Amino acid sequence: MWSGKRRRDQRTPASSATAATGKIPCVIERGPTTVFASATETHDYFTTEGIRGSVRRVPRARTSTSCVLLVPMWSGQSPHVGSYGIVASVAQEWHARTVSEALEALNSRASGLSENEARRLLATHGPNRLEAKRKTPAIVLFLRQFLNPLIYVLLAATIISVALAHYLDAAVILAVLVLNAVIGFIQEQQAARAMEALVKMTAPRAQVRRDATVMTIPVEEIVPGDVILLESGNRVPADARVIEEANLKVIEASLTGESTSVDKEVAPLPEDTPVAERNNMVFMGTNVTHGRAAAVVVSTGMNTAIGGIATALQQLVDEATPVEKSMRKLSHYTVFLVLGIVGILAGVGIYRGMSPLEVIFLAVAAAVSAIPEGLPAVVTVVLALGMRLMAKRNAIIRRLVAVETLGSATVICTDKTGTLTMNEMTVRRIYVDGRFVHVTGEGYSPEGEFLSDSAAIASDEGTTLGLLLRTGALCNEASLVKRGESYEIVGDPTEASLVVAAAKAGIDKERLQHRLRRTCEIPFESEQQYMAVGYAEETLARVYVKGSVEQLLTFCDKVLHDGHSTPLDDAAKGAILEATEALAAGALRVIALGYADFPASPDKLKCNHFAGNLTFLGLAGMADPPREEARLAIKQCHDAGIRVIMITGDHRATAEAIAFQLDLPKGRTIEGSELEKIGDEDLAKEIEGVTVFARIEPLHKLRIVNALKSKGHVVAMTGDGVNDAPALKSANIGIAMGITGTDVAKESADMVLADDNFASIVAAVEEGRAIFSRLRSVVFFLLSTNLGELIALILAVAVLGKAPLLAVQIIWVNLVTDTTTAIPLGLEPKSGDELAQPPRHPRVGLLYPGNVMRIVFLAALMGVGVFLIFDWAQDHMSMEEARTLAFCTMVTFELVRAFNARSDERTLLSLGLFTNKILLASIAAAVLLQLAVIYLPAGQRAFQTVPLSLERWGIALAAGGALFMVEELRKLVAPRLFSLGKWQPTRAKASRKTR
Repeated sequence: MWSGKRRRDQRTPASSATAATGKIPCVIERGPTTVFASATETHDYFTTEGIRGSVRRVPRARTSTSCVLLVPMWSGQSPHVGSYGIVASVAQEWHARTVSEALEALNSRASGLSENEARRLLATHGPNRLEAKRKTPAIVLFLRQFLNPLIYVLLAATIISVALAHYLDAAVILAVLVLNAVIGFIQEQQAARAMEALVKMTAPRAQVRRDATVMTIPVEEIVPGDVILLESGNRVPADARVIEEANLKVIEASLTGESTSVDKEVAPLPEDTPVAERNNMVFMGTNVTHGRAAAVVVSTGMNTAIGGIATALQQLVDEATPVEKSMRKLSHYTVFLVLGIVGILAGVGIYRGMSPLEVIFLAVAAAVSAIPEGLPAVVTVVLALGMRLMAKRNAIIRRLVAVETLGSATVICTDKTGTLTMNEMTVRRIYVDGRFVHVTGEGYSPEGEFLSDSAAIASDEGTTLGLLLRTGALCNEASLVKRGESYEIVGDPTEASLVVAAAKAGIDKERLQHRLRRTCEIPFESEQQYMAVGYAEETLARVYVKGSVEQLLTFCDKVLHDGHSTPLDDAAKGAILEATEALAAGALRVIALGYADFPASPDKLKCNHFAGNLTFLGLAGMADPPREEARLAIKQCHDAGIRVIMITGDHRATAEAIAFQLDLPKGRTIEGSELEKIGDEDLAKEIEGVTVFARIEPLHKLRIVNALKSKGHVVAMTGDGVNDAPALKSANIGIAMGITGTDVAKESADMVLADDNFASIVAAVEEGRAIFSRLRSVVFFLLSTNLGELIALILAVAVLGKAPLLAVQIIWVNLVTDTTTAIPLGLEPKSGDELAQPPRHPRVGLLYPGNVMRIVFLAALMGVGVFLIFDWAQDHMSMEEARTLAFCTMVTFELVRAFNARSDERTLLSLGLFTNKILLASIAAAVLLQLAVIYLPAGQRAFQTVPLSLERWGIALAAGGALFMVEELRKLVAPRLFSLGKWQPTRAKASRKTR
């Protein structure tokens, strides 16, 4: 598809487009081909120039728009119907057209396109997406592995080797470089594929009308002519002309820079209306904040208004996460430290009489071996693969930082409905005519009775109960659908339960709505806590309202009792509030219903139309059973040192009853009205004792998050609505609902729950802790083995004046051990005790004091062990055999260290020898490679090794076994010997003791 700019009054170099049409043309330029099109709606053809140097007439059969340009898919091709593509909608003044004109121009209708039409248009227009960044070519990814100062050092060593005719050394170093690059390339590809899979899992979807049916499709499949359905919290998926709306408000800051919501309308606007004032249009990437609408799509993908700035968006660079940044810093510090040590090594070597060439090669090899140059890449790969594991447990990570932060969470603030509960609502009790009515039946089947004192009561339209059920059905956006022998709901479960209850009384919502005419509405918004819908009935206009008890009581001045309307006095209000408490105490969600009659329906329904004029009908109590897995997850949180706070818009008694059923720890309950009276400082003081927040509005959540953060907590907050976005962004970990969550909530969150289940949050915390533990194991392994190699070299050169390993052998050790075992260690299975550990303080990183002591302790044992064996060997065998023995001992030490590195507290037996099969396979491969170097003639020539006898191998294996047993016995005797600062900064501990 082309995109371009329009210019008016441009003359053509050859035959004039104006002459061909008699009208001033629009012009689009792109590359060598100039395309002209008539700007007049009355002509039945367009003209194009610049294609084979002639003017051609193109029939307008494919579209009736005024300036859609049809050109061959490539310049120079003879036009024919099959080769044309719609290039751009230039000068389309969609806002100036009426709804019927816009639909006609797009060959669409209010009921939407057919599936066949949509499929054909998708093939013509392509996917509805902005041009993505071009993927980095594989060859560039491969060559990027060599962009490392350490690699430059190795390349310099290769050149020196060639210059000095050490061709074998040069070949070995070069081979190691290429192999290292191949492994790094594969790791990057794996990480990229894991990230792509996560992006697909979070791909946005939108509701459209097709074949007169509402369906949800991927946003990429939307085409011009599709009728999209928008509601509060949606992100607009394409540029579209509004054809129906109910109090629609949209924030268009991403396009116009204005941060306030814009009211939308249906009526056409003057042709010269600026983009920022086109209030009957919605634009791709903007956010719906209120109301609902239907709109017909006019542009998709790069042809949308935001498509014009897509190039700028492509320049955004993904920012590294804190752990990646810390790894880069660690690598830089390690480089300087190791280079200093290597300098000392070189100086000692020269002092001890080693040849300058030998010293140069030894220093270069030691530097490359000791510096964990692959550590940042390993961290990225482990994080990406860990995210894929979390996705399998229904926790889709949108930002890598969440993986790190999850392990630090101390508080989880969670919504009740659908997260802690099943979100499968069923109306169980109704309060009407001053009495309670029990509703029988299970699930969504429209079969059941209405009982009072165990006797069936009338529920026809002439009764208050009948009118209440009718109100619940008509003031509703959900529907009940029969699939075979069973019933399913479409829409919100709370609303669906009212539809099902009405169906039990024989009230068919769909049939009612076909008979009546819906004239106006106020959609439900969580901050207003009610919904109102107006219908034109036979002799009057009636508005049906449902919402929270407190809100509806402020609107009502009458109550219907046994068919008679009476004033709503204090006694009646008291009875209603008492009934509300009784329903809520039974863990029922309570909805109030009422109505108001008018001579004529208002054009645009506002709250003040019925405020103070509403007739109260009654209450509906809905059961939403707690999730069984949520109860277990809350217990796991308690064991993990994580506090759970329930936040709900429900009544206080309902919230407390559900909290009791879920075994939430006892604590105080605060309602939204109380919260508004408490200052921020007082809230911070009181919040430590709060377990439940009831009657909470979305913007209250932000205050709760800030209060908890002020007390030093790491807060995870759940949310699903557009107004939850500030709290989700402010929280350390924002968690959006994947099923009920709005697009805005998902965009604001760090993590999306695919199943809206609280247990999935706890599973994500467990996985997050496991990932961080794996990274710690990798860091420990790489730093301890590299430091051990340096200690062995320095001791041998300083004391003996000889290196225990040759340069190529050192490089080989680095390749065989570090490269083959680091990634498998990063894939270590969970130990099972992740949730038995306390949360990690955010300031505690991969390296902590205890870990550093463990690294130094085991590196010293390893370095001294290699030195002692080499010292003994040089007196009892040839130098080649002594170095071969030291070489094999070093490899053995590092391979057994991989087993030690799997946990800092648990022994190999308790972890299970075969639980990490990938690590076993990689160690087996490393052993085979080492044997090849020792016993194959080519390996012996390349690495200057000699075959070792079983007796010599016994020395290397005994040394490795001894080192392994020292660490395993330490874990048995003192498992927390090296745990200093593992969870909390040592300074924080000291300050707490002081206080």
